[in-house]
Amino acid sequence: MRYTHLGRTGLLVPRLCLGTMNFGPQTEEADAYAIMDAALEAGLTFFDTANVYGGWGDKPERHAGWTEEIIGRWFALGGGRREKVVLATKFYNPMSNPLDGPNDVRGNSAYKMRRAVEDSLGRLRTDHIELYQMHHVDPHAPWDEIWDAYQDLIAAGKVVYAGASNFGGRHICWAQEAARQRHFLGLVSEQHQYSLLKRQPELEVLPAALAEGLGVIPWSPLAAGLLGGHALDGKGGERSSSAAKTLSDSARSALERFHQLAAEAGESPANLALAWTLANPAVTAPIIGPRTVEQLTESLRVPEIELSTDLLAALDEVFPGPGTPGTGADPASQTATAPWAYSW
Repeated sequence: MRYTHLGRTGLLVPRLCLGTMNFGPQTEEADAYAIMDAALEAGLTFFDTANVYGGWGDKPERHAGWTEEIIGRWFALGGGRREKVVLATKFYNPMSNPLDGPNDVRGNSAYKMRRAVEDSLGRLRTDHIELYQMHHVDPHAPWDEIWDAYQDLIAAGKVVYAGASNFGGRHICWAQEAARQRHFLGLVSEQHQYSLLKRQPELEVLPAALAEGLGVIPWSPLAAGLLGGHALDGKGGERSSSAAKTLSDSARSALERFHQLAAEAGESPANLALAWTLANPAVTAPIIGPRTVEQLTESLRVPEIELSTDLLAALDEVFPGPGTPGTGADPASQTATAPWAYSW
């Protein structure tokens, strides 16, 4: 496994991040344990989760916090599991339905952050979180409030680094300027949706992250499975199969050409799509969400894949970047209207 620094920090993380959103709802607990054990054995020590994971859907056993609980029970097995993992989790969304009081709403208030971190620590059966991320922007919480709360948690040893998710470039810059004014490190990472089918972050988010020293952690780098290789043949997962039904003829043609490029390169479509994200200098590690150990094993060689200039150019032709002449992209709005674009 290859490693790199997370943004401008001294923390080393692998070039892949293990996403755990499937743990519980789609991946049985025993299978989740096997995936995490295999990840550790391979040196994939960067795990990402969120306090709300496990709480979506109509299964009666589903509840917010389920995924964190599974990870916590795995940590409790010992064997150095917790010590080897760089753990990232997120907060922002409501955790109860009905709401547990008026402050159990969406947001990044100091009140919510302090409650959320204690709850996550309990579910995860740990005393600290390496990367504590705001899941979304909160326009109602001023940066003085947010940074006060983060600095208290860091001073108490409960959090090591602050991260963001789904922030715009301007939000990154505002956050970092407020942090600089108090001589605080501020954000070290931005978790953002980024893939060959979702290139709008190249307009604003990725340049801002590079300028401010944040590592970018792409989520959905396979575009909900559309880039995974089986969406067009109906053998993919529920999300990719559903998304594939909405594709236009031009989008389907682009994916078919993408599969052809992957075959010519001797790579699976999924690995090619992941390697493409890693080719961007702003990217630290894309999030992979394997449902089986076999899927995990297949992804482990991605950091070793070197994409040629010709292949990168061919991918740009199939999936033009935002602002490319003729795509109809509007840099001011970050909205791509190219015929292949799939907004998700």
